[in-house]
Amino acid sequence: MSNPPRTSAFINQVNDHVAVRMTIIFGSIWCVYAFLVFSLIPLAAPAWQNTLLYISNCIQLVALPALMVGNAVLSRGTDQRATEDHAALMEILNDVRAEVTELKTVTNDLARKTDEATHRPPSEVVSISDEAVINVAEGASVTSTTLSPSKPA
Repeated sequence: MSNPPRTSAFINQVNDHVAVRMTIIFGSIWCVYAFLVFSLIPLAAPAWQNTLLYISNCIQLVALPALMVGNAVLSRGTDQRATEDHAALMEILNDVRAEVTELKTVTNDLARKTDEATHRPPSEVVSISDEAVINVAEGASVTSTTLSPSKPA
C-alpha cells in the first residue's frame, strides 16, 4: 500500500462516476421505453411472469440506491455552485453598500452646499467670465472690462 488516500480518492471518484451515469441512464426516456417493453412481456409470454417479477425486483433494489447516490453526488456540485454564488453576491452587496454610502456622502455634501447657497445674501455684481461684469442692481448697466490675470509671486 503505497498511497492509501490516493487509492481511496480514486475509488470514491469511480463510485461517484458510476452513480451519476446510472442516474442519467435511469432518468432517460429510453429507459422508460425499455421498462415499458419489459412490463409488456408477460402479455406475450405469461409463463415468464415469475422470472420477470424477480428480475424487476432486482432492478428496483439496485436502481433505487443508485439513483439516491447519483442525486446526492449531483447535488454536491449544486451546493458548491450555490456557495460560490453566495460569496460572489455578498461581495457585490458589499460593493453596492460602499457605493451607496459614498452617494449618501456626496448627496449630503451637495445638500449642505445648496443650503449654504440659498441662505447667502444676494450679490449685486455677477461675473460671468473674465470679460464681463454684470451689475444686477436696479437701473445699473452692463460693464465690459478685461480683468488682468494676477501675477504669480
